[in-house]
Amino acid sequence: MTPLHVILAGAFLLLGVGLYGLLVIRHMIKIVIAIQIMVKGAMLAFVAAGGLNGQLNLGQSLALTVITADTIVAIIGLALAIRIQQRSGTLDVDEIMNLEG
Repeated sequence: MTPLHVILAGAFLLLGVGLYGLLVIRHMIKIVIAIQIMVKGAMLAFVAAGGLNGQLNLGQSLALTVITADTIVAIIGLALAIRIQQRSGTLDVDEIMNLEG
């Protein structure tokens, strides 16, 4: 296996772990963490693809853009989770979906 195959396997592994977390976990903060794991896998794939094409700078700049957008998404997701916790008293997605009023 070449180093590129190892990096891409790691990227797909991170994507798979994040997707598993999204499908199985019902706690909002853990869902945000699962999304973060998926984004890290995509970012690793961007850098690997840039290195494969000989345009490592492009892959790194895409990764930096992803880091910026991902940080914003994480901050907004955690802020929403805090507000939902304050209003409903729970972060379980199933319980939140059953709330009325």
